[in-house]
Amino acid sequence: MHPNGALPAYEFNFSDVNPPVHAWACWRVYEMTGCQDKDFLLSAFVKLLLNFTWWVNRKDAEGNNIFSGGFLGLDNISVFDRSKVHNLEQADGTAWMAFYCSMMLKIALELALSIPAMEDIASKFFEHFVAVVDAMNSVGGTGLWDEEDGFYYDQIKYDTHKVPLKVRSMVGLIPICAVLVLDSDKINQLSGFKKRMAWFMQNRKDLSRHISYLRPDDNKQHKLLLAVPSDVRLRKVLRYMLDENEFLSKYGLRSLSKAYEENPYNYFHTEEGKTYSVKYCPGESDTLMFGGNSNWRGPIWFPIMHLVIQSLRDYYTFYGDEFLIEFPTGSGKSINLLQVADEISHRAISIFLPDSKGIRPYHCNSIFSEEHWKDLVLFYEHFHGETGRGLGAEHQTGWTALVAELIQLSILKKDCLLYTSDAADEEDS
Repeated sequence: MHPNGALPAYEFNFSDVNPPVHAWACWRVYEMTGCQDKDFLLSAFVKLLLNFTWWVNRKDAEGNNIFSGGFLGLDNISVFDRSKVHNLEQADGTAWMAFYCSMMLKIALELALSIPAMEDIASKFFEHFVAVVDAMNSVGGTGLWDEEDGFYYDQIKYDTHKVPLKVRSMVGLIPICAVLVLDSDKINQLSGFKKRMAWFMQNRKDLSRHISYLRPDDNKQHKLLLAVPSDVRLRKVLRYMLDENEFLSKYGLRSLSKAYEENPYNYFHTEEGKTYSVKYCPGESDTLMFGGNSNWRGPIWFPIMHLVIQSLRDYYTFYGDEFLIEFPTGSGKSINLLQVADEISHRAISIFLPDSKGIRPYHCNSIFSEEHWKDLVLFYEHFHGETGRGLGAEHQTGWTALVAELIQLSILKKDCLLYTSDAADEEDS
């Protein structure tokens, strides 16, 4: 990290940045090691404050909580190289900052239980989150939301108007990842934070309208939902995400809608007098953007898909079985969001499961079904949107190994169901 808080994406261009997932990563390390190492969490939080401030100062050009960020790890996903466009308002960049706020709030609340001074910082991130959500949904009328399509898009900002880049891609799905559920039991332990939050919700109704509040009739915990999309907008985004003719593949979530296979998206850049085009390309890239060895115009990528799955589980903790959605879209069958998360997980896991001939989809080669090869599992960088075939680097354990957690959660859930079933059988007997 630079003393000013910058964290470059890679060594060959210090100006490019990756999505700010560092707070999430630190929280996951803390959580997976038993939520005991407060010193680690505090040390990481102090450094993250520098990076967060850098993002606010450098990537929010007009100070209105609408962020840019450039390529943000999605290489060729847009109609052009987003790192070279300086008047671009980014749906993913803004959503990532909402996500960053939510994770910093989560960490601050955890630290505040033993360090009271952290309550003020928690209040700061609570209010900042709500401000970013308001901007994303409301600036200029509807922010980066397109009411006609029911989706979030990047926008090019000109002097007198804005032009949305209406490409349905992962850029418009990332906003659903910015979600945090606050329980009353923790809030009640933090009197300063609780008092400030109550004041904010009472006196800033223009912003607090984005906060969903659940107060059960019984004595269960009250809950607050902090999320970018409202329940209505969440349904509209999920309608696309769970459509097998759009994002939902047999093997997970495509990075670009399949709708552009037959009908590519075209954008005419008036200043350049040039037409840019985006076509669904489920395998290797058909462009040389970012070297041509990476493709976000159709293939399945585990990192964002993993966050989407986790977010669906978070939404379920708030909405429960009252929020049902058609899965797949058009099937006539509705399930809850936890079940949606499980269904997508199973599709992603199936990439690595051998078929009746012993061939795993990501190999697509019979040699890997032979005795000495069959258990040599490779973690490819990304996967073909239609066949599940492995693409790119063959040893990308940095993110594709996330499938291990999906498998672990799937096994734990099955064990839980078996335990519940056995207990029920014993009671019946």
